[in-house]
Amino acid sequence: MANWNDPQPRQTGFGASPSLNGEAVTRSTYDMGLRRHMLSIYNYMASGVLLSGIVALLFAQSGFAAQIMTGGGALAWLIILSPLAFVFAMSFGANRFSTGALRAMFWGFATVMGLSLSTIFLVYTQASIALTFFATAAAFAGLSLVGYTTKKDLSGMGTFLIMGVIGLLVAMVINMFVGSTVMQLAISAIGVLIFAGLTAYDTQRLKLMYHQVAGTEFAGKAVVLGALSLYLDFINMFQFLLAFLGQRD
Repeated sequence: MANWNDPQPRQTGFGASPSLNGEAVTRSTYDMGLRRHMLSIYNYMASGVLLSGIVALLFAQSGFAAQIMTGGGALAWLIILSPLAFVFAMSFGANRFSTGALRAMFWGFATVMGLSLSTIFLVYTQASIALTFFATAAAFAGLSLVGYTTKKDLSGMGTFLIMGVIGLLVAMVINMFVGSTVMQLAISAIGVLIFAGLTAYDTQRLKLMYHQVAGTEFAGKAVVLGALSLYLDFINMFQFLLAFLGQRD
């Protein structure tokens, strides 16, 4: 298995070509492979977001979302918690699952995430949802470009941002009982900033990991897992931003 804790391309000597799994490659070949790898990640991520959006819209328009999700029953909780189960299974079971199985799980995750997201169509106007989506897409593209092109090492942000996510989850649970509007706005603002940072950080992390997985059987899995990471960054940033830009029905 690739050493995921050492995301720096191997080079020896002045002007040496990067090496993938001990084999020297030309810089142009490396760059071409890297572009294909990242493009595959973005394609999977964008397709997953599109699938979730379609499922969310259809589920909301069918009337089932209003019946199931607003009732707070066992089925509603199953839909809400299913995406989290997929994330844990894919993240911690990547070495046990085949590439095909991970792909199927990614599409399953995007589908149940769409069911869970259907509630936004019950709360906000479709116009404000569309506006927020395009604003998120523009911000995501810019932040991901920064993460891909910057020469600054963003690895130091990782621990800080993950701790921020944990703190955010704790604050959200507390606010479920407190019900403070001010606290909810603060959570949304911090959430946008945290996942904006994670977008740049994850993009750089996935770019630097390429040399470890290129040419290995884990390459296909890395694409799916990378798409999952960026999908989560996008969707979370979208949901937190919707709290500011969304207009309620």
